[in-house]
Amino acid sequence: MVGLDLVTRRIIQLLLGLVLYGLADSLMIRAAVGVDPWTVFAQGISARTGVGIGWVTNVVGIFVLLLWIPLRQKPGIGTVVNIIVIGPAIELGLRLIPPASGIWAQVLYFGGGLLMVAIGSGLYIGARFGPGPRDGLMTGIHRRTGWPIWIGRTMVEATVLLVGWLLGGNVGLGTLAFALLIGPLCGWTLPLFATHARAKDVATEARLEGTVAPSTPSIDSPAN
Repeated sequence: MVGLDLVTRRIIQLLLGLVLYGLADSLMIRAAVGVDPWTVFAQGISARTGVGIGWVTNVVGIFVLLLWIPLRQKPGIGTVVNIIVIGPAIELGLRLIPPASGIWAQVLYFGGGLLMVAIGSGLYIGARFGPGPRDGLMTGIHRRTGWPIWIGRTMVEATVLLVGWLLGGNVGLGTLAFALLIGPLCGWTLPLFATHARAKDVATEARLEGTVAPSTPSIDSPAN
């Protein structure tokens, strides 16, 4: 089959990237110095309900995906796999990784988790099977309203950050560090792990990817 090796590589890369992303998220949670806005939101809900953060991440992903309907967004395979894989990977990581003990352990946990998020993002976005549910929400808002993506992202992530913090999620220096550093880090990992299609494979890939073209990757912020 034409392109079988490339497709197989992309599937493996997608799954590896999402598992790595989930484990990285659990590492940053264990650092206890603050996490990204969507994880703050999941932490807050988890604190109020007693449901594990990973499982809350799955449920939030489903609800975010439902918001695609009025925005007329079409999910790709990667969108669905994103929702399925990241939550259990977070739960696995939280079971395996003990809480950080001491400031240096916290710094190492968070720094390692942040780097792993960048690598995981490069892997799963580079596989080109569609955006995560949260990125699709941002691009959908952009398409429907004409607002720049950064405005939609800022509004949505500021809202979930505030709600998550009010519910008991962990906001701290790590939250700020994530916001400042994840973009530059992914700017390095995205080209590193990007897969490139031949022209005759583009039509097939467009059906797999949903609404995102092969040349326009975006960063899902978890959890994203």
